Amino acid sequence: MSSIPMIEQTAGKGAAKAAARRGPGARKPRSGHGSDRRPGFLTYGFLGAVLLASLFPLYWSFLVGSHDNTVLSRGIPLLPGGNFLANAAKVFDSIPFWKAMGNSLIVSCVTAASVVVFSTLAGFAFAKLRFRGSKGLLVFVIATMAVPTQLGVVPLFIVMSRLGWTGSLWAVIIPGVVTAFGVFWMTQYLRDALPDELIEAVRMDGASMIQAVWYIGFPAARPAAAMLALFTFVATWTNFFWPFIVLDPSNPTLPVALQLLQAAHFVDYSVVLAGAVLATVPLLLLFIAAGRQLVSGIMQGAVKG
Repeated sequence: MSSIPMIEQTAGKGAAKAAARRGPGARKPRSGHGSDRRPGFLTYGFLGAVLLASLFPLYWSFLVGSHDNTVLSRGIPLLPGGNFLANAAKVFDSIPFWKAMGNSLIVSCVTAASVVVFSTLAGFAFAKLRFRGSKGLLVFVIATMAVPTQLGVVPLFIVMSRLGWTGSLWAVIIPGVVTAFGVFWMTQYLRDALPDELIEAVRMDGASMIQAVWYIGFPAARPAAAMLALFTFVATWTNFFWPFIVLDPSNPTLPVALQLLQAAHFVDYSVVLAGAVLATVPLLLLFIAAGRQLVSGIMQGAVKG
């Protein structure tokens, strides 16, 4: 345990040396006529149009969810109504909403955490370690992204059935503990973000490879890991296909529970869209809380590029 402070000190010195090699003016903006230019009216107008187009589906769902079930037969509503709370109460009475939200939180958080950890470990190995067949193995991992998910549903369901996991959350968590996209994402980021000299300095100080990954690999990968966790959380939260197949109606995730709002012969779209708005609220809160880290990760990736 006495070597841990020495490892951290060596990592700090290695980072300082790497910054010194880049030169004092490495991060200064380039001089020129266009260095002080700011976005103009067209840029802000385009971004505003993209923002409005992105928010329109959510606003439309809120509009319909705030009226009664005859709103669509009367035409397109322009202003919200006063029935959203009543429709939300119908959602809570019709489906196990809070249990489904808890299941979605468990599945999304565990999956996002496991994808970040395993993808960072694999990305560090592919980016910084030299072993036979590494390039071919990385190509194989990337090639698996071209395989449609539907092709593996039947054998995956058979495996989960033999393990006795059908109907439980483990059947949704285990197949997503690591993703090919996560491995590729972390490999590309660590390849440029982590200097080889820093790893060599820590190794020469007596650290093992696991210690090198823990003390310099994970801190260097923090911006990319934050973005990967956010993307994985959203993808898992909105996933409907596999949870609908493997989970029971009594133990659903949120997208599966919302599907139960649709009756056999009649669909109350005001109630369904009110439930969709309620299911979107946690994602909005997540983006608000993680927005600064998301922008920081994008900017650091752009600077390193």
